Amino acid sequence: MAEEREGISGQTGDPGQGLGADRSGGVGPDLEHALGAAVRGEVRFDATARALTTMDASNYRRVPLGVVAPRDADDVAAALAVCREYAVAVVPRGGGTSIAGQATGTGIVLDLTRHLRSILAVDAESRTAVVQPGVVLDDLRAAAAPHGLTFGPDPSTHSRCTLGGMIGNNSCGSHSVAWGTTADNVHALSVVRYGGATLRLDRERAPRDGGGPAGVRELVEGHLALLRTGYPDLPRRISGYALDALLPEHPGGPDPARAFCGSEGTLAVVTEATVRLVEAPRSRALAVLGYADESAAAEAAAGLLPYGPLTVEGMAADLVREPAGLPRGGAWLFVETGGATPAEARGRAERVLRAADALDGAVVTDPAGQRALWRIREDASGTATRMPDGSEAWPGWEDCAVPPARLGPYLRDFRALLTEHGLRGTPYGHFGDGCIHVRIDFDLLSPEGVARFRRFSEDQAGLVVAHGGSLSGEHGDGQARAELLPRMYGDELVGVFHRFKDLWDPDGGLNPGMLARPDRLDANLRFAVLPKGPVDVAFGYPQDGGDFSGAVRRCVGVAKCRTAGAAGPDVMCPSFRATGEEAHSTRGRARLLHEMLAGEVITDGWRSTEVRDALDLCLSCKGCRSDCPVGVDMATYKAEFLHHHYRGRLRPAAHYAMGSLPRWLRLAAPFARPLNALARVRPLAALAKRLAGIAPERRLPVPATETFRRWMRGRVEKGTRDLPAGEVVTLWPDTFTEHLSPEAGRAAVRVLEATGRTVLVPGKGVCCGLTYVSTGRLDGARAVMRRTLDRLVGLPGAPLVVLEPSCAATLRTDLPELLPDDPRAAALAASVRTLAQYLEEYAPDWTPPRVERPVAGQTHCHQHAVLGDGAERRLRERMGLTGELSGGCCGLAGNFGFEKGHWEVSVACAEQQLLPSVRAAEPGTELLADGFSCRTQLDQLAGRRARHLAEVLAEGLDAGAADGS
Repeated sequence: MAEEREGISGQTGDPGQGLGADRSGGVGPDLEHALGAAVRGEVRFDATARALTTMDASNYRRVPLGVVAPRDADDVAAALAVCREYAVAVVPRGGGTSIAGQATGTGIVLDLTRHLRSILAVDAESRTAVVQPGVVLDDLRAAAAPHGLTFGPDPSTHSRCTLGGMIGNNSCGSHSVAWGTTADNVHALSVVRYGGATLRLDRERAPRDGGGPAGVRELVEGHLALLRTGYPDLPRRISGYALDALLPEHPGGPDPARAFCGSEGTLAVVTEATVRLVEAPRSRALAVLGYADESAAAEAAAGLLPYGPLTVEGMAADLVREPAGLPRGGAWLFVETGGATPAEARGRAERVLRAADALDGAVVTDPAGQRALWRIREDASGTATRMPDGSEAWPGWEDCAVPPARLGPYLRDFRALLTEHGLRGTPYGHFGDGCIHVRIDFDLLSPEGVARFRRFSEDQAGLVVAHGGSLSGEHGDGQARAELLPRMYGDELVGVFHRFKDLWDPDGGLNPGMLARPDRLDANLRFAVLPKGPVDVAFGYPQDGGDFSGAVRRCVGVAKCRTAGAAGPDVMCPSFRATGEEAHSTRGRARLLHEMLAGEVITDGWRSTEVRDALDLCLSCKGCRSDCPVGVDMATYKAEFLHHHYRGRLRPAAHYAMGSLPRWLRLAAPFARPLNALARVRPLAALAKRLAGIAPERRLPVPATETFRRWMRGRVEKGTRDLPAGEVVTLWPDTFTEHLSPEAGRAAVRVLEATGRTVLVPGKGVCCGLTYVSTGRLDGARAVMRRTLDRLVGLPGAPLVVLEPSCAATLRTDLPELLPDDPRAAALAASVRTLAQYLEEYAPDWTPPRVERPVAGQTHCHQHAVLGDGAERRLRERMGLTGELSGGCCGLAGNFGFEKGHWEVSVACAEQQLLPSVRAAEPGTELLADGFSCRTQLDQLAGRRARHLAEVLAEGLDAGAADGS
């Protein structure tokens, strides 16, 4: 058995070796059939399921045989029994946000997020909750909140990480200085071992059976002295197995559940957890302290712990996109305090501020202000993946921990070590616990860079140990650090770890290559399979050096896109929120593109049906461009893919109908009245929709009988083109304003003329190319864009006012990225302004009319992602329009919601935020939506007419003129 066990779990990092790795040997089909017969949940061995689970949030990649989503604990046991019978490895997977590689494997991935996500009980009296492993942390916190309780550990991924994953990694989060790690907050666990045997882990059983399988108590009793002296004393010691929790003198006696936490799926699979809840402060305040650099902030952190803070977080200026709201300094500490009343919480924060030796500081009590600052800190896990110059940075040593009092000296030595190896990184993290996060600009693409990664890792492990620290302070060892555990614990204690693993898992089937007998830290790197040269693409990808592979590599797997439900102003990712499918998340699509480039699981490149089907429900909302911490732009990647996928092939009918919408509307304009009459004949409308690939549930848009340009021609005086540029503004005649919503254009002209400007409108033939881009017809898009640039010659330069947000975003981003070598494209992009931006920048002294009413409606996705809505917010405030527009996505998203097969998802997206906000609006509320798609969605789903902000402004001006004000 010993030799067999070594052959299973003692691999040395070859991704083609190991238990269950060889699908070609016939195990795959037989195993798939056996699992399908034994498990009531989903069993998937298809390319999509495997490609979606090759990676987690780490540097590592392994290709599994298949994915099983068990429905309940019995399914888990059945799957583990079958896998043992077939000698196939199993890796339990929560949300897939693990950063050390421990959620990847070559056998079966056990997906615990799909069905095992019930909160079974919340007991306010005992302050406990019973949960299944797939429960998302924020859902547990929401269930506990009515009782004034919360779950203490809160990683920055709290909106999507699962309790099972947190138990596997012994996750911590920013409040661990107050409430400890996950292990500190777990009371009991139900687990299933490889083969299907079940165990209950709690302190009541520990005196009888040692808190685990047979032999565990004897193992502990045989190494008491080693276990008592072999662990460093610090709050964030996550590395290795927590066997010291089984010592007889452990407070409260041996704690098997605590010892299990942090075992990274190598011992058993959690099916149920009883966790402790803590009292949530009724009020919170945030002291933000500015320091010269992160070392100075680190030196100060430990001195603030006696004041009883809830958090002491640190970060440097390099990670802050916009320093608004932060006090003066090059690094900051975020020190949160709590209290029964706002005054008590503020008083504690002010005491911290007075005690801190900081350059500058402030106390923030406004909840919205606190959320904005915390978002800066939480997004650091993504923003840290890019250096200030745009080069890539990677995990691997992102969560070492040292005693808090040693943090300052450690950081100075760490900086020196980076310099010695010619590397860069910006530390941040849980300064109060001595735990540092950092992404480092390793070159993991070349053999020389990988060799330097190994040399640095070995030296870094020595540095951490020299400061009395732990190789992992939060994310676990996984493959990234387990190989170096002997440097921290010594060979003897690591040998005890191996024996502990063998008692739990004698066949070595659970997550081999992690913790015990680990794979090499420089094996299985996910970048090795990517193309070595540039991929021929249409877009310029200026943020990625023109490299499509580099653009796809942006996704590091932190999975902010997997946030379910409404998420405030964020847009990303509406299709995932609608379906809950990983393939419909930004991360899932990026994973499929990665595997498409790799060519191992997805083998047909740009012709891949797996990638096509996953991208089909991408709304091209561009929400990920701004909401993703690393700026993944899936809308661009989708357009790129469709461009190649359909090149030289027949496209879906909607690509011709909706993709060429500007052309069809121009041709139809002279016949608008009879065509509108024919569209009201149901059989004809149904036939037209069927031929055009339009969803039968949709009503066809109604072209205006008088286009915007025709209206302008009837009123613009001759010679205005020769007026001085300072008195002229160019208004862009986008397709939607020109043909479908000319009232918005007429209103904008009224407003602009009220500021004293003369409005010019470009002639025929100009188009931003939006519909061509969104359907991936990029050759056509470039032709349209070049023609537009040619026809704009002679018009005044900046600014260019664009009323339709999607067209403005196309001109601002897609135009220069598709025509990177044409300087006119960059100049036009820089000139684009929304109406509100123009008024604020070029007519700052103009006073808008006061209309004094509440508002509801939609901020357009592209406005949110590309243009920003600050000017619109300030203009609404000056107009007396109160309230907020909804975030999220309306679900129509240009051609998406019109295409056949998208109706249900389109409606589900609208139901996330837009429709509920409109239904809740009080009578007399002004419905605002600057996007034609948003207005159309409200009209067709809610029977409500929304207006462009320009229309409300124009109405206010006319009302003021009528009453003489």
